[in-house]
Amino acid sequence: MPLTPRYLVKNRTLIISNEVGFVTEYRPVYQRELQVYRGIDNVLEFQILNGDQKAVHLNGRTARFVAFDSHRNLIIDRDATTINANKGLVSVTISDNDVLNVKQQYLHYNVFLVNEDTTRTLTYTDEHFNANAVIYLSSKVYPGPKASIVVDRFFPPTGGSTTYTTEGISAEPGINGNEALHTAVIYTTGYVGDVIIEATLENQLTDEDQMTWTEIERVTLDGSEDEPVAINFTGVYSYIRFLSTADPDTTITKILIRN
Repeated sequence: MPLTPRYLVKNRTLIISNEVGFVTEYRPVYQRELQVYRGIDNVLEFQILNGDQKAVHLNGRTARFVAFDSHRNLIIDRDATTINANKGLVSVTISDNDVLNVKQQYLHYNVFLVNEDTTRTLTYTDEHFNANAVIYLSSKVYPGPKASIVVDRFFPPTGGSTTYTTEGISAEPGINGNEALHTAVIYTTGYVGDVIIEATLENQLTDEDQMTWTEIERVTLDGSEDEPVAINFTGVYSYIRFLSTADPDTTITKILIRN
């Protein structure tokens, strides 16, 4: 059996706190691109050095980490955890929740020191006083949950029908197996009536009134619901639509569906 090794290592970066105020050397430091992954907690370690490559003592001082996107929107702003104050060693955890709503992209970050008198000392990516470093936020390792489809528009009855109908929504048959799980969540405010889920196996949406639709699920609501109502159903379909037996204009806020 072939053996494939995986490595558990600390993601440590050296950074410079130039408290002397002038260039003492020309060796770049933390300009390397950091990799951070969505869906998991990422622990980053930083060791803060002075221009002579000696550890900066952090007694009485706090390292603070900030990260922001290319539009200067602040993503993370928090104190780092001191691991060893005498060695200038700190860590920052970027959790799954921190980047839950952030798309895969390049972020910029920096680390600065907060002194006891609340003054701040900036750290640098190199000894030429460049401050911003780069993080690549990747979704390729753990992609996370799939976004739901929002349905919030019903069309009034036509052709003698008494039900209000949404447009057809792709049930994504190409990504589902022989038995596909679909979940719909209905958000209502005082709605009294039935919500019907219909599906079709036809390949294209043409004239929906002329297509063959089959009822899959029916939910009866009495207006007392104070929480969203969830429905699970299975099956490989081409398209799905929702029908309401009462006017949903102000009583059905939206329906979320995930295939």
